[in-house]
Amino acid sequence: MEQKLHITRKKRQEYARNWVSVVVIAGGEPLLRKDEILSLARSFPQILFPLFTNGLLIDNDTAQKIAIYRNIVPLISFEGFRPDTDSRRGNGVYDQLLSSCSVLQKNGIFFGCSVTVTRVNMARVTDGRFIRGMMEAGVRVFTFVEYVPIEPGTEDLVLTRDQQKALHSCMSALEKQFPALFIGFPGDEEQFGGCFAAGRGFIHISSSGNVEPCPAAPFSDANLTSVSLKEALQSSFLDNIRQHHDLLTETNGGCALWTNREWVQMLVTKPEE
Repeated sequence: MEQKLHITRKKRQEYARNWVSVVVIAGGEPLLRKDEILSLARSFPQILFPLFTNGLLIDNDTAQKIAIYRNIVPLISFEGFRPDTDSRRGNGVYDQLLSSCSVLQKNGIFFGCSVTVTRVNMARVTDGRFIRGMMEAGVRVFTFVEYVPIEPGTEDLVLTRDQQKALHSCMSALEKQFPALFIGFPGDEEQFGGCFAAGRGFIHISSSGNVEPCPAAPFSDANLTSVSLKEALQSSFLDNIRQHHDLLTETNGGCALWTNREWVQMLVTKPEE
């Protein structure tokens, strides 16, 4: 779930009552709202806050403040080694991110990295040399996010079916080889009966408060500025998706909801009987 940072304290308490145990904060760049994130962590020590960040705003002062709250887990975005990271994020960014890792490590913060896995970089980001390099920098959590072609014309970056299967096998092998946690998104959902979105396992809250099935399906019939989280989760839109989760198995598009987005959008305007 992506947390709307300026949500009221009453809404925050409601999240805790509805058994929310993990709130993933993504951007934009979340550390532009650093003080609010620290306030969330302080108010809800029972909730884990993974923080997906570009890593460029992490200095010693920021790290010292994050270190106070063990329920904040920074996840710095890498694209692989220096050429891949700098190619996508700008010249010199890779070295800046290594400096950010060093600051987090010196302050005793448990942190990880987030890698968008594409057809092009998969072999490199799952290579033992990359994993060892990241672990030497202090990384203890690896999140492999399979590329979803939300931007038209980028379909050739999506993992092939064989690559998807290989990624899942590779993650299992890496867990046995390295003392780190390896997490895949959307992960091997087939063994769990389909997609976890729409409240079956998680939901997404947009920056405007819309309650959406997931980031790859930006459709909604409820907004937290006008309804409670409990009411939003009971909407016919989300319920219809949950009822059909067995049909939303992994696809060659990287995300079952994105591949079936026309059906998902139809449910917003014309709920199924």
